This record gives sequence, C-alpha cells and structure tokens, in this order.
Amino acid sequence: MAKSVELKNPHLNAMNSDYLYHLNINVPNTKDTSDFQKQFGDVRVVCAGGTKSRMYELALHLRDLLKIKKKDSDIVDLSESGHRYALFKVGPILCASHGVGSSTFSVVLHELLKLVKYAKCEDPVFIRVGTCGGIGVPPGTVVVTKNAYNGLLRNEHEIFILGERVVRPARFPENVIKDIVAYGASADDDFQIISGNTMSTDCFYEGQGRIDGAICEYDENAKMSFLKRCHGLGIRNIEMEATMFASVTYHAGVKAADICVTLINRLNGDQVEITMETKKTYESRPFLVVGRYVKKLLE
Repeated sequence: MAKSVELKNPHLNAMNSDYLYHLNINVPNTKDTSDFQKQFGDVRVVCAGGTKSRMYELALHLRDLLKIKKKDSDIVDLSESGHRYALFKVGPILCASHGVGSSTFSVVLHELLKLVKYAKCEDPVFIRVGTCGGIGVPPGTVVVTKNAYNGLLRNEHEIFILGERVVRPARFPENVIKDIVAYGASADDDFQIISGNTMSTDCFYEGQGRIDGAICEYDENAKMSFLKRCHGLGIRNIEMEATMFASVTYHAGVKAADICVTLINRLNGDQVEITMETKKTYESRPFLVVGRYVKKLLE
C-alpha cells in the first residue's frame, strides 16, 4: 500500500510554515498544504544530478519518453530566482541540480525530502545520475551502486552533529537496484549496466588517490595498491556523493538509487582523455537507464 513520506524530525510538525531557502520555495502553511499538493503531490520520482544543463536535458528526455505533451518553454526552472539550484518538473518527475560533492547535494536533498513530505507524495524514489571514475571496468560502463564506501573504505557515512561524530549506514535498497539493472538494460545497448560498490570521497584529487592534483605526497605504487584494494572490496567506481546520499535517504526511509557512468578506468590513469563527443554519449547512458526504469515504475 502506497504511503506518504514521514521524516525523522518531530520539529517539523511544530512549524507553521517552512521556507525551502535554497530552492526558493515557500510552504506558507504546513498545517494545510492542499495548494502545495496540487503542484507537487503527483511526484513519484525525484532525479538529481550535478548541473542545471544536465537536469534540463534529462527533463526533456523523460518528457519525450513518457509522451508528456508540453513545449520546451513549458519546462521551466522552478528555483531560478533562488540562484543556487535548478528544479524542473515534468509530469510526475522532478529533476534537480545538486552541484559537486556531498556538501552541496546534502543541502538540496534535505529540502527535496521536505518538499515531498509537505506535498504528501506517495512512495517517491530518489535517483542520482552522474559521472564517475571506474575501477577495473571500461569507460562508458553504467554502475548502479549497491553499498557506498567512504574514503576510509568503510560502508558508512559520518557527519559531525553538535560536536559529536555520528556514523550511519550507507546503503541502497536491494530491490530498487535489481529493478534498475533489470528494466534499465536493453538488448540494443552497446554498453554494460552493472551493480557494484561505490567509493565516495570529499576530494576529487588526493581523496581519490590521484597523482595529478596540486598536492600529492604518495607515489604511483601506493596509488595502485590502494585502487586494487578498492577493487577487492567490490568497488567499481569512485565519485563524491554516494555515501551521503545513501545514508540520508536510508535514514529518512525513502527509496533511492545512484546511477553513474564511468568516464575513465582509474587502473589505467588519472586524466579523463575522451573527446567531448564521447563524453556526451557516455553521459546520455544513465538517462536511458533511468528512463526505462521510470517508465516501468509508472506503468
């Protein structure tokens, strides 16, 4: 039986209004959200990705795939006046930008979770789409995250709250992962869709074991030893959001998935050397996977 989102924050129930500041969306009356429900109550899927342009392209793709009859001009940025994040609505789907890294994503994720709560959305699924570095898989592979590991190679996310270190699990629902892999694949695809563990770091360079950053105090052998250790743990890609995303959604009790395409095999080097044309082709692959899954979900 479908149910609306109930967040683990009793203080929200005592608030008369709530301003989702970074989305620049106001909930003037949290006791009567009927108008808010008219605007967002039908949302079943919330997609998130790094940039505004990528999320706009995803919104266009989903609009066409689901045959939602609207013109390009009708897909408007609902958060444009906030000058921070972009938010597009296409039928029962929201597409939001989240910037780079867990810190910027965390801000908008909290507000998106509150949005679906106030709108009384039923069983929404949150999906992050992005790019990443692969470990032992060819560039262009789509990886659906199983468990998310932090930079210490632990399957957990840590956050400092009121001066204390709080550690929470960082995992995604197994049934969602299986459905995405099953429904997201097509016999006509020229790329692989796999499920694997993901390492998520707070740093693109040193935190991911690169030797091409502004600072590096380890050698190539140490780097390769670390990457092979990651591979031995079933980690098949590295990015910067998965642990936080898995932890927050798991703790909030909502379904979620992280879907990324690899631009490089880190066992072969650190620099992304593919052409922009190839990069654009690779970036469209998670769109195809998400589209097929969403279409099946909405049937």
